[in-house]
Amino acid sequence: MEAPAPHSPAEPGSVQIVVTSPEQMRELGRRLAKLLRAGDLVMLSGELGAGKTTLTRGLGEGLGVRGAVTSPTFVIARVHPSLGDGPPLVHVDAYRLSGGLDEMEDLDLDVSLPESVVVVEWGEGKVEELTEDRLQVVIHRAVGDTTDEVRQMTVTGVGERWAAADLSVLAA
Repeated sequence: MEAPAPHSPAEPGSVQIVVTSPEQMRELGRRLAKLLRAGDLVMLSGELGAGKTTLTRGLGEGLGVRGAVTSPTFVIARVHPSLGDGPPLVHVDAYRLSGGLDEMEDLDLDVSLPESVVVVEWGEGKVEELTEDRLQVVIHRAVGDTTDEVRQMTVTGVGERWAAADLSVLAA
């Protein structure tokens, strides 16, 4: 992974990261897991195939949860219990959900959030009301007929929980 070029400043409370392979994306997830604790909401956005589930797979490895982390597109949400004393991982794919928080309420994320790390793919406009504190991860990739593995990422902490967090450790 590479740090951002000096001329591409990130907004305060955010870091820009370049990832060049799926393994680097998983490693980023493992590093991100070290910053997370029960009650954290992570929102992932990016094009299809950008690496959202690959990042979440690394998060699961870093959190030490049970079960293979795969895309929950058709089941909407999967809970991965901790194999140790850490929080469980709740992995949600809101791609097929058209409504906002009303539709998400059926998943009881507000009940799961205090004791879990909740990761929501495609959650923009749907889960922001769950908490004032969240980590937003935006993944950009080349689109079209390409085998380009390069991903430009912006990780932004929102709210008091992330105000003093040093997200630059993710670009190390």
